[in-house]
Amino acid sequence: MPLLLSEKEVRAVLPMSDLIGAMAGALSEFSAGRVVQPVRQVLDVGKDPSFFAVMPAALDEPAAVGAKLVTVYSRNHDRGLPSHLATIILLDHATGALVALVDGRYITEARTAAVSAVSVKLLARPEAQTLAIIGSGVQARSHLEAIRHVRTLKDVRVWSPNRPHLESCVREMAASTGLPIRAARDADSAVQAADIIVLATSSRTPVIGSTAVSPGAHVCAVGACRPDQREMPTDLVTRGRVFVDSRAAALKEAGDVLLPIGEHAVTETHILAELGAVAAGLAPGRLSTSDITIFKSLGLAVEDVVAANLVVERARAAGLGQSFDLS
Repeated sequence: MPLLLSEKEVRAVLPMSDLIGAMAGALSEFSAGRVVQPVRQVLDVGKDPSFFAVMPAALDEPAAVGAKLVTVYSRNHDRGLPSHLATIILLDHATGALVALVDGRYITEARTAAVSAVSVKLLARPEAQTLAIIGSGVQARSHLEAIRHVRTLKDVRVWSPNRPHLESCVREMAASTGLPIRAARDADSAVQAADIIVLATSSRTPVIGSTAVSPGAHVCAVGACRPDQREMPTDLVTRGRVFVDSRAAALKEAGDVLLPIGEHAVTETHILAELGAVAAGLAPGRLSTSDITIFKSLGLAVEDVVAANLVVERARAAGLGQSFDLS
């Protein structure tokens, strides 16, 4: 019978260390052409605007088929709800029968950070130990957790324009990790001399200046996911070696790439490779210690389907979830 899994049950069986490994495999399968996945379909809802997206994927290894239904309602925080909500539908690879309905909010949060951690593992300098995070939402917290698994962090700076949220975020992360974490006075001071920079905001315009980013830094840009949104200035994009999760998706959705192309500052060839190709050893990553490497993340359906597949396997083994029958 199909299984219904709550966010609490998902969290119980999905440790970040295991998720990072699963995401590296999913990315490699995708870039090797062994995943059937269209670019997600996004509908504008209302006047805010809000978004509803459908993200299907199928692959043979691991054998999984499914789709994520995700919404982004920016004003949900005023209602006491997360801005990003999601449900993942998992189907049997052999028959197409319904296997599970899985709460996808936490999977979306965690797999985004896990993929960024894969990019840090592959593209950041091995000695990287200073992390700057721009943003103070759930992605700030999840990225700290994920990146701690692939680099030894000794200095963490955080900035966001909402000071109460920023101070709360810093207190929570310091208490949960024991790391030296501090609130920066502004975005550029946070990223100066940082080895790893995470951009996880809802801004539609650049949140840092190019000159604040030092040679050798690695940037994970995860916040802007529409063609008219960006977190990075054109000058930074032109300086960097740019990698993406999906070339097709980036050339349709990533304002951080599309806007510099529209300004004739770069061409499509400025995207050097997909991260999965680097993970599989099919494309080079960092070439020197002075390279600025940039990973532009949009989020892929295969990441959600692989994560949900892992969750369902472990939940069944642990006796978690609620069985139900639609017949």
